[in-house]
Amino acid sequence: MKILIIEDEEKIVQFLKQSLEAEFFTIDVARDGDDGAHFAQINEYDLIILDIILPGKDGVQVLKEIRAADITTPVLVLSVKTEVAQKVAMLNAGADDYLTKPFTLGELIARVHAILRRPAGIQGQTFSVGDLTIETKGCTVKRGEKDIYLTRKEFSLLQYLMQNQGAVLSRGMILEHVWDMNTDIFSNTIESHMLSLRKKIGDTGKKRLIQTIPGRGYKIAVS
Repeated sequence: MKILIIEDEEKIVQFLKQSLEAEFFTIDVARDGDDGAHFAQINEYDLIILDIILPGKDGVQVLKEIRAADITTPVLVLSVKTEVAQKVAMLNAGADDYLTKPFTLGELIARVHAILRRPAGIQGQTFSVGDLTIETKGCTVKRGEKDIYLTRKEFSLLQYLMQNQGAVLSRGMILEHVWDMNTDIFSNTIESHMLSLRKKIGDTGKKRLIQTIPGRGYKIAVS
């Protein structure tokens, strides 16, 4: 899953980025409101974490702009502002939750997962294709009764495939959803991760779950 952080305080950006990447999220960062509103409208995200006090457009303007553009991505507001009126204003503008600074990592992660469990986010925490199963909350993978260890990026790649099982996912779609905006689109990172993922899940026979569709991309399905 992919999260956009719109925040200008570098220490908070690094704290959020490292903490959420440890939870197997892919992170994009915008350090002002103008970039944040732009990124939210040109990319697909599972969640947006938004500060209120920002260079350029403030958080209220960003939130109103993306909602006016029919962007329904859940938004978690982070702010030093504790006034009830400010919280009400942001929730009325389309925010899904509001967390005041300073906050604990445990509460942040709990709120992120709570938002993503709502109907507008990812429903259900377990995906299965054949005898391959992933459980997103605990970030576990099994092939039959065998536990499989994956890196964070391999897990994110497998999760994206399994959430869209049966659908052909192009290289561009995979880059957008699993990697951040700084990835070199001409590198072979998808191919190398796909090769490693196939080896780890034992998907090397003739009837593979992860199928390469020549000229189109990849899909996961029971042959």
